[in-house]
Amino acid sequence: MGAEEAWLLAAIPAGVFLVLALFGRALPRGGDYLGVAAILSSFLLFLIVLVDFLDTPGKLGPVVNDIEWSSIGESFDLRMGIYVDPITIVMFAVVTTVALMVNIFSIGYMKGEPRYYWFFAVLQLFVASMLLLVMADNLLLVYISWELVGVCSFLLIGFYWEKRSATEAAKKAFITTRIGDVGLLIGIIMLWKATGTFNIQEIIHHVEEGAVGQNYLFAAVAFVFLGCMGKSAQVPFHVWLPDAMEGPTPVSALIHAATMVVAGVYLTARLLPLFEVADGALLMVTIVGLTTALLTGFMALAQTDIKKVLAYSTVGQLGFMFVALGAGHPAVAMFHLMTHAFFKALLFLGSGSVIHATHHNQEMDKLGGLWKKMPITGTTFFIGSLALAGLPPLAGFWSKDEIFVVLNDKWGVWAVAILAFAAVMTAFYTTRLFIRTFMGTPRDKDVHEHTQESALVMTGPLMFLAVLAAVSGFVVFHGVGKALGFPGGITEFIFLPHHGPHRYHFDLAWATASVVMGATGLLLAGWMYWGNSIKRSTQLAEAQPGLYDLIRNKFYFDELYQAGIDRGMLGFSYVVSWFDRYVVNDTGVDGSAQVTGFSGGVLKYLQTGRLPNYAMAVAVGVVALAVIGLVVRG
Repeated sequence: MGAEEAWLLAAIPAGVFLVLALFGRALPRGGDYLGVAAILSSFLLFLIVLVDFLDTPGKLGPVVNDIEWSSIGESFDLRMGIYVDPITIVMFAVVTTVALMVNIFSIGYMKGEPRYYWFFAVLQLFVASMLLLVMADNLLLVYISWELVGVCSFLLIGFYWEKRSATEAAKKAFITTRIGDVGLLIGIIMLWKATGTFNIQEIIHHVEEGAVGQNYLFAAVAFVFLGCMGKSAQVPFHVWLPDAMEGPTPVSALIHAATMVVAGVYLTARLLPLFEVADGALLMVTIVGLTTALLTGFMALAQTDIKKVLAYSTVGQLGFMFVALGAGHPAVAMFHLMTHAFFKALLFLGSGSVIHATHHNQEMDKLGGLWKKMPITGTTFFIGSLALAGLPPLAGFWSKDEIFVVLNDKWGVWAVAILAFAAVMTAFYTTRLFIRTFMGTPRDKDVHEHTQESALVMTGPLMFLAVLAAVSGFVVFHGVGKALGFPGGITEFIFLPHHGPHRYHFDLAWATASVVMGATGLLLAGWMYWGNSIKRSTQLAEAQPGLYDLIRNKFYFDELYQAGIDRGMLGFSYVVSWFDRYVVNDTGVDGSAQVTGFSGGVLKYLQTGRLPNYAMAVAVGVVALAVIGLVVRG
């Protein structure tokens, strides 16, 4: 067993999905233990693949294993296979680790839920699809996996289909991401048409050799990036992710914080050489990332639902990752992807622990003072919050700091200033979330009195993820990477061939600036929300009602979309419907039938079966011919 057999990581959970989907209802405990065993097996196989990959000559050479899928003469040859390189390895680590913790956590969180077995079944299908996506060596297999994770997202967001809000959220997520997916499909077709192959590495080779024109290439990568924006909920496609919090909280931790939503980041990183060749593509990625980080930071400030605060935070942090990609540094983006996956999964599962313990209360207005009641959840949530705020020595500090360094090198102070403001807001709303949930006096005494710490099956994953949120950032250091068996730190492990590995160097100036950003947001939130000082935030909202309403209503994106649908799409649909009804149906289809019927009705009088009528017709015909003859002669 080695890296060439990495396909087994996806095959095992896919097989368990079939077992649970077909027989889960009849299995003890809905077969949840099979789900945990499947993901545990994938995690252990990942470790084996990692060891084998690091033992290969050169240590960074990709491992390829493919088969012929279809061949049409000499003009078309399609091969399907896997491609394992450092980017794939990082994604394996994130998906299997977070999925394992989520599956274990779900045993306690989902206990007693209807369709319990189905929840675990779909989780396995999602993990299998995501693992297949990140190891696919060609864009056709990427697209198949891409759509599969979208289907799983739809099923899990709408898990509580009895609730109208859940079904609406599932449809909204599915339709919004489909818009981006159409762009991805167009981009894939354009790249295939230009290069004659779906293989990612062959496409990159053709593009770098200059086989594709600049305008054509920019259009192709722009369409591909449209799909990445949709899946990773970048502005203006961000509207689906906060609504997706209608699904069970473990789903939020797995799909909508740590894995599926980073698929767009992954694919952009995988195809980054194309973006580098296409003039203006990197700037496009940077602008989208900066815009998303800034706008969603504002949106999170006024949210009171603890899961929606984290949802907007996720969208914003994905923006940070795209900024790193726009700066041309996939290693930095993947580094932040990894650390963010651990501390954001921790925060989502921590919010799930709160919701479970407080009997499904997730509004901050009904919480407060929970740390004493839930010391493990509170402590781990505190660690995750500091990591998200980017304070040292936690993981988020190291990965966020590197983004600012590479952004300054590529685009300069204007981009850094925008992202710095977003970073301050991140620390602010994260601190606000923690204070209003765990600190101060209880705002609903009945909820507080009936709250108790969650069971070990739920707090265990929290403690494990808290450790990763605290220490995973150190993998950027050369010595730590060497000690773990890597060639060096993560930036020496992941790099574009023409860039070469980059050894991390601690920059005191940037580190200090990063600490100042996090501390500024933390202190402002503490000043505004600590103790009874929440009145300050109320006074601020009352002093600026227009601005507050703008932020509270999320810049009216949903209302704008609804107006566009009502006045644009539905109006156009009415015109199409009228044309179809009266022109195509009544005139084109029914009209031809009516003309035929009318003609038949007229012609039937020519065949009466009576001799006098026929004699009269002959006589009239003779007279008519005689008249015509006379007219012609005259």
